Amino acid sequence: MDSLTEALLSGADPDEIGRYELPSEYEAAHLLAADVGMFDGVENKDVRKSLHVGRVPMPDIAPDEVVVAVMASSINYNTVWSATFEPVPTFEFLKRYARQGGYAARHDLPHQVVGSDAAGIVVRVGAGVRHWKVGDHVVASCVQVDEQEPATHADAMLGSEQRIWGYETNFGGLAHYSVVRASQLLPKPAHLTWEESAGVLLTAATSYRMLVGDNGARIKQGDIVLIWGATGGLGAFAVQMVKNAGGIAVGVVSSERKAEVLRRLGCDVVINRNEIGMGGDDALTPQRTIELGKRLGREIRRQVGEDPHVVFDYVGRATFGISVFVVRKGGVVVTCGSSTGYDHHFDNRYLWMNLKRIVGSHAANLQEQAECNRLFRLGHLSPVLSEVFPLKEVGEAARLVQMNKHIGKVGVLCLAPEEGLGVTDPVLREKIGVSRLNPLRGSGAPDSAEAS
Repeated sequence: MDSLTEALLSGADPDEIGRYELPSEYEAAHLLAADVGMFDGVENKDVRKSLHVGRVPMPDIAPDEVVVAVMASSINYNTVWSATFEPVPTFEFLKRYARQGGYAARHDLPHQVVGSDAAGIVVRVGAGVRHWKVGDHVVASCVQVDEQEPATHADAMLGSEQRIWGYETNFGGLAHYSVVRASQLLPKPAHLTWEESAGVLLTAATSYRMLVGDNGARIKQGDIVLIWGATGGLGAFAVQMVKNAGGIAVGVVSSERKAEVLRRLGCDVVINRNEIGMGGDDALTPQRTIELGKRLGREIRRQVGEDPHVVFDYVGRATFGISVFVVRKGGVVVTCGSSTGYDHHFDNRYLWMNLKRIVGSHAANLQEQAECNRLFRLGHLSPVLSEVFPLKEVGEAARLVQMNKHIGKVGVLCLAPEEGLGVTDPVLREKIGVSRLNPLRGSGAPDSAEAS
């Protein structure tokens, strides 16, 4: 163990942290460019074979960057995409980025450190960093933007140089150390542990932009919101946000076990799709899509009395046509991903003739993330962590997500030697209550294959 890591784990103060040299190498979950193509023609693209954990060199930092000692991280679906080299190998992103020259050239390496979440301690700041200092406890946004690009100042997600850190860049969060831009950082919620706060920002802020922010559905009191994959990371945060807004959350699940989890989150209406004939193996012909949409619509009207105002869909091909059909006249389908496939099919008559809208959403800008993070800091949103793995078992953690056998968020301990560390406001934690902060702990992995 290097001296800086020893100092951090012994609780060193900021002055002491700053006196230690950065290690020349650090432990990280990474992919190898030499492995691209290893899954060609292979049906079972097992990410445990492509995700490596080992030493990688510490990069130099740019003037607007910081080095974070990562105490904990989490698994997001983009790590699965990276580790299966689909839909394209992420090394192509790194090569394209490196062509800008300067500090961007560092990213084109024979390895890529992956991971797009992190909670940890700032250990170095670049010469141009103004608002962060060594010793600060932070969470890292997954979004890197070009602050010199005009579109960034309207909405950072519109910038052509916007990238997802640890997916479209190198030096990601599934590691002992990570390099991030200062504009990615927000204060860590003081009442949360490292692993709780590390499983929050990417998914929760994405859900916030989709549902609450001005760039999404802008839900309000009384809105009925249909949430696919409601026990996954995105969905479980969406349920909380709908409830906070005074809306009516309708969650669709594929097993009674997941239904129990969803009720624990306070979801108003829980629909087991198997009980209404919506099995996961349906061949979604246009006729079948309409038939399933009618079944789902009848069940929602039976329990709520109305059609949904908003459909929250990140599942993709398996659900999107149904979403367009089932949302009410003038309603909104908001989408941020396609875990079951990007090639969506829907009957456009139900869209144009009923004045429905489809809103595309991607991650969240820093203001949206700050507003979302504030809700966690106030205790108005809770983490949805279900399981925690050590960094050396990151392949198993990612495989759980790849196979959709998880619920909520799957955490990864990086430098933190055990769970439960990092709380600096125990009073607020006790006031909120540990059970409320961890509604999904002890739930176990569900036995269904619902996309989450």
